[in-house]
Amino acid sequence: MITKAIIPVAGLGTRFLPATKAQPKEMLAIVDKPVIQYLVEEAVASGITDIIFVTGRSKRAIEDHFDYAPELEQVLEEKGKKDLLALVRQISDMARFSYVRQKEPRGDGDAILSALHLVGDEPVAVLFGDDIVDSKEPCLKQLISVFERYGNSVVALDRVGKKDVGKFGVVDAVSLGDGVYEVKDLIEKPKPEEAPSDLAIVGKYIVTPEVLSVLSKIQKPKGEELRLADALKIVSQKGGLHGLEFEGTRYDCGSKIGFLKATVEFGLKHKEIQEEFSMYLRGRAQEK
Repeated sequence: MITKAIIPVAGLGTRFLPATKAQPKEMLAIVDKPVIQYLVEEAVASGITDIIFVTGRSKRAIEDHFDYAPELEQVLEEKGKKDLLALVRQISDMARFSYVRQKEPRGDGDAILSALHLVGDEPVAVLFGDDIVDSKEPCLKQLISVFERYGNSVVALDRVGKKDVGKFGVVDAVSLGDGVYEVKDLIEKPKPEEAPSDLAIVGKYIVTPEVLSVLSKIQKPKGEELRLADALKIVSQKGGLHGLEFEGTRYDCGSKIGFLKATVEFGLKHKEIQEEFSMYLRGRAQEK
């Protein structure tokens, strides 16, 4: 049973400057909820009880967001805003939160290893803040189902256009049916003509102790980043990696256009604003 998730959030978020000059990229809000909360809610809905954030400098806002806020709660209570008070308290009570500092930006693999002492010898989920999936069943829960069936590490797969394969790690895989693949190899950012498929790995994983052990033994030249993909590639060539083409719509919130698409789609589903927002968009479309 998988109960822990690592969420690396130490990146600088340079693609969203100047908005991220003084706040973490992961705290940018889609409508009224920060991106990082969507990931935590996905994890909790998938059975995760312990969330481990790997942070860096200037990431204190994430810790504050998931902590209690006595002053705010007191004000809300005094003003009788019970719904908002319950909402604020619920954020802090969703899971048990731990925080580990990645001292230097040495890659996502190094970030994961920074949390190894909190994981122990058990499989763990890994979620990155760029990818939000809108689905009936949480994407992570879908991955956990594949892990429980095969016992291997699992990566989330999404089909991308040929012109975009160079932005991702792309798998060479054999279909096992129902969206499940046995991954034979993975190629990081291939040229379109060299890509083994159009199935790209996106930021959701189930990682076994085998992968973590391999990751901890990889030696990188000074100045070169250690990547989770380095270990997954080695394990895949030994038959220890599966992939799932998940059901749902992925939004790349690490890009401006992906973030805007997510904002529009979640805005259209938000009970408080969906009707007015939908009318506004229809009006804009007619003006064009």
